[in-house]
Amino acid sequence: MSQPDLDTETLLRDSFERLADRAPDGHEVRNALARARQSRRRRPRLALAAVAAAVVVATIGVSLVATWPTRVAPAASEPVLGYTPTWLPDGFTEQYRSAGPGLAPQVRRWFAGPSRIELSAFSTKDPEWSATALRISAPQDQILVHGRVAMLTGSATSAVLTWSPDDTHVLRAQVDAVPSARTVARQIANDVTAAEPTRIRGEARFGSLPSGLRETATAVSGTTPADATTTLEAGPVRATLGAASPGLGGSVPATVRGIPGAAAADLVTVRLASGRWLTVQGPVPRAQLLAVANAVVLDPAPDYGWLGS
Repeated sequence: MSQPDLDTETLLRDSFERLADRAPDGHEVRNALARARQSRRRRPRLALAAVAAAVVVATIGVSLVATWPTRVAPAASEPVLGYTPTWLPDGFTEQYRSAGPGLAPQVRRWFAGPSRIELSAFSTKDPEWSATALRISAPQDQILVHGRVAMLTGSATSAVLTWSPDDTHVLRAQVDAVPSARTVARQIANDVTAAEPTRIRGEARFGSLPSGLRETATAVSGTTPADATTTLEAGPVRATLGAASPGLGGSVPATVRGIPGAAAADLVTVRLASGRWLTVQGPVPRAQLLAVANAVVLDPAPDYGWLGS
């Protein structure tokens, strides 16, 4: 065996030993995974189809308006992104960022037509993303990223590379509909840096939440700042603020944030003076949806400049 092969074997063995030392007890991991799966089954997500604002106004029968508050200061609890790729293929623009408190994953997405690149960061404190996941990968899928064990799977056009840059995070680079996807994924991983944390600042953040609801994520998405949308999640409840109005067939008038709005079986919505729509939806009583909508804190100066760049 040549000296380079011996060096690689040594690095792999050392990495496995480090991962094994950090691995949680197997029974604890299985129990935590079971709890996570049960939690996900209890938290269905609902989606709304966007329709023209004029149709909604006609359905409600009233004009929905609101007044923006004064500009709010950045919250210390604003979610942050801790990792940045310093290289991407030409033509890709960033169109999605998501993060949240606690063990919430950090997600960033870039698009170029139908092609997509996603970089996700997970905490090793989350049993689903403990370092043990890398230990069970098939030998043919194992590579090294900066001297640490990584797992690379996929084809010529789609690939997923998972690696642990440090003892506290697992990163995943997913490349879809991109030529030489495996090579691209490796180059992205090798060029990821732990940059100065970037805060996600959208048009809104949760105020006080009803008992039983807890903030889980904030996301900002759009192809340009003009079509940006802020999405807030608190378990099964989701609040969105954007240009698109929700489909409201069968809705009834409702007072939202002290002004005329609308309500349907699982949502409440109101059109703000800016022309933007605030919608809160989820499988909870309407009183809770209204409480969430009324407490949302609006920010008329969001950070949308990175969208599409």
